[in-house]
Amino acid sequence: MPRAARVARRRSRFTLIASAIAASAALVLTGCSAGSSGAETTAGGDAGAFPVTVKSALGSATIDAKPKRIATWGWGAQDIVLALGIIPVAMPSFAYSGTDDGVLPWDADRITELGGKTPQLLNAATGEVPFEEFVSAKPDVILAPYSGLTQAEYGTLSKIAPVVAYPEKPWATSWRDQAAIVGKALGLTREADELVTKTEDSVTALAAKYPVLKDKTFFYAAANELGKLNVYRADDPRVQLLNDLGLKNSPSIGALDPSKGDGSFFYQLSNENLSKIDTDLLVMYFDTQSSVDAFTSDPLVAAMPTVKEGRFAPVVGESFVAATSAPSVLSIPWMLDRYVPQLAKAADAVK
Repeated sequence: MPRAARVARRRSRFTLIASAIAASAALVLTGCSAGSSGAETTAGGDAGAFPVTVKSALGSATIDAKPKRIATWGWGAQDIVLALGIIPVAMPSFAYSGTDDGVLPWDADRITELGGKTPQLLNAATGEVPFEEFVSAKPDVILAPYSGLTQAEYGTLSKIAPVVAYPEKPWATSWRDQAAIVGKALGLTREADELVTKTEDSVTALAAKYPVLKDKTFFYAAANELGKLNVYRADDPRVQLLNDLGLKNSPSIGALDPSKGDGSFFYQLSNENLSKIDTDLLVMYFDTQSSVDAFTSDPLVAAMPTVKEGRFAPVVGESFVAATSAPSVLSIPWMLDRYVPQLAKAADAVK
């Protein structure tokens, strides 16, 4: 295709998206609701809580009336909405860890419990925001408190509907704060607080059942790249969940961090530095057991005291990895009974 034709085609597509966004924004502003593939929600809550403004690192979202058509983006928001008894009109599809149609298993279970149908699934495979798909969903609000939205993406989405983003940094909102933010946006603060309390009680009960975990140090990482580890920092939700269970962050997490203050939730550590990790437990995730075996076959890994002495707790399996990596009021109950005994087994090996 000639360059001029390609440029014209791109401009035409951009114009189409812009027009669709403008039309959707007009529907939201006038309170209209054209038909879509998802059903409108009629959950309880305090209608008097509106209008409500939810501030985020990317801007403030003012929600004038109780949302009936809820879309979500990133991880976790759809869990909270479903846990509150509402099926979103649109939510991300998860190729990793999802069912054949891209729905996380705990979400699929909850949709079945609510007697509903799978909502419109947004293409999240590339990590790019599918603006046209959001337009077709015609949401009243877009919830993305645990996401990687950029300022530009936030601005474009805000032309479709009010967008509730993360309060400080991308991919760093605790599971408690996620629930509180979603609850406020939907006028369901009390219900969200109750979900948090119930989840905390479950975590506390299991921690009490396995006192061996208390005050043990841990180092959370992933071998996503050959010869390197991704090391998760203290503000990552998967790390915070282990803190909830009584475990403490290894001092090595901070001591080996070469790029403090870069705003990311992880940093990379070369395998040549594995011997510098000083921790009671090494917690890592893997897609399959064969990936675990390949990792531990590396001589540098095999020489680590945590691996040699059985103080290694691998989280194995896509769904299990997803549930423990992005904990929520819905995923924590789904995986906790399996996760905690596995951590306790590694903690038992600490001398």
